[in-house]
Amino acid sequence: MATVEELRAREPFVMPTYGRYPLALVKGEGVTVWDDEGNAYLDFAGGIATVPLGHSHPAWREAVHAQLDTLTMVSNLYLTQPQADLAQRLVEVMDMGADAQVFFANSGAEANEASLKIVRKWGLQRSKRKIIALHGSFHGRTASTLAATGQPAKRKDFEPLVDWFDFVPPEDLAALETAITDDVAGVLLEPVLGEGGVRPLPHDYLRAVRALTKERGILLVADEVQTGVGRCGAWRASALSDIRPDVISLAKGLGGGLPLGASIARKDLAFAVGDHASTFGGGPVVCTAGLAVLKIIQDEGLLANATQQGEAIQAGIQSGLEDSPLFRQVRGRGLLIGVQLTQPVAKQVILALMANGMLATEANADVVRSSPPLTITSTDAVTAVAKLVAAVEAVAASQGPGA
Repeated sequence: MATVEELRAREPFVMPTYGRYPLALVKGEGVTVWDDEGNAYLDFAGGIATVPLGHSHPAWREAVHAQLDTLTMVSNLYLTQPQADLAQRLVEVMDMGADAQVFFANSGAEANEASLKIVRKWGLQRSKRKIIALHGSFHGRTASTLAATGQPAKRKDFEPLVDWFDFVPPEDLAALETAITDDVAGVLLEPVLGEGGVRPLPHDYLRAVRALTKERGILLVADEVQTGVGRCGAWRASALSDIRPDVISLAKGLGGGLPLGASIARKDLAFAVGDHASTFGGGPVVCTAGLAVLKIIQDEGLLANATQQGEAIQAGIQSGLEDSPLFRQVRGRGLLIGVQLTQPVAKQVILALMANGMLATEANADVVRSSPPLTITSTDAVTAVAKLVAAVEAVAASQGPGA
């Protein structure tokens, strides 16, 4: 087995698009992963919210293996049962209307690309060419999804990009009302801004946006790539605000660790034949994986578990860190949780966590993000809180008085 040092020696062959942590992972089971030296880590990074069932869930693994033995890939020129079954099941659980239809993709960016093209096509037919997005949002790294991302630092090296988007501040309904001119086709938002710092949008705000878009006769798109598939304690986080968007995008946890995305829209918005396509999107193996994810989440009560454990973790962090000079607040929904710090030292906290056997990720320089498997137990939650509190306190101590 290659060591971290040996893998580092091969880094010149990989484009340097990620700042990697100094760790080589070789095995995962449940909520635990192991490195090349046999050290175990409580995985609260969760593949950036992509393993809702944890690692190597036996029922998921059995389903995927069985499909591999049956039919691997035939493209979208032919019908397959896994795709048909998953599309029907997604329409049911996501509650997007009985006539909703699903487009399958390979990632969150591709799912958002499809959703944006739905809005763009619908809008151009009505002489509406603009889409409103939020400052601080993140929707992907393709040309159009990057243009939709409300983080100038991520866009600047690629501009000019497509000019479809205008931006307004989150939670500013007056700004949104002003921005919705006759040229606007829709509004795009994340119910919880993920890469923007794990910032939940208030339920009242989301309900007001839904009402406003209906009043103005335009579309609402919910980017549920990071918040969907049970992550926030519901099949889609927008349901927690009692709203139904016109279009939603899913990915991350949908394949249980395999690349699978989906755009779901009402039938009257869906693409006509030939308007969009994906060779690999919705293949038999990944759709079988997606079906297993949905079944296991339902059978094991993981929506309720995400809510219960998420609330316990937030309460534990608040209690454990309320007197720390480095702690600003904890926020999130379900098992998408962000700890905001008073200084941009999230990476230092993550490295301190890693040294103590736990993984997490950054969501801005001052936010430590937890997106663990939905299968975590109360014991896992208590352990994670203790480790996170200790890591923040250790970094605060290293900063000296007044940190």
